[in-house]
Amino acid sequence: MTRTRWQNRVVIAPDIHHGDPCIKGTRIPVAMIVGSLADGMTPDEIRDAYPQLHLEDIQAALAYSADIMRQEILAPLPA
Repeated sequence: MTRTRWQNRVVIAPDIHHGDPCIKGTRIPVAMIVGSLADGMTPDEIRDAYPQLHLEDIQAALAYSADIMRQEILAPLPA
C-alpha cells in the first residue's frame, strides 16, 4: 500500500483556521480528524459528519501527523 502524499491535501495558511493544518478546500483541521479517529470514530463516521471529506483526506491527515511525529522524535533536544 502506498502512503497518501499529505502535501497534496493538507494546507497550512495563516488566514485559514488560525494557521492550523486543514484539509485543502475546507476549514476542517487535521487535529479534528486525527482526534476523532483516536476517539473511536471510523473513517465512514467522520465522512458522514463531514461529507466534503474523502477517504484520501483522512489518510492524508494521518500521514501528516505521522510525519510531524517523526520530525519531533528525530529533532535534537533543546540545550
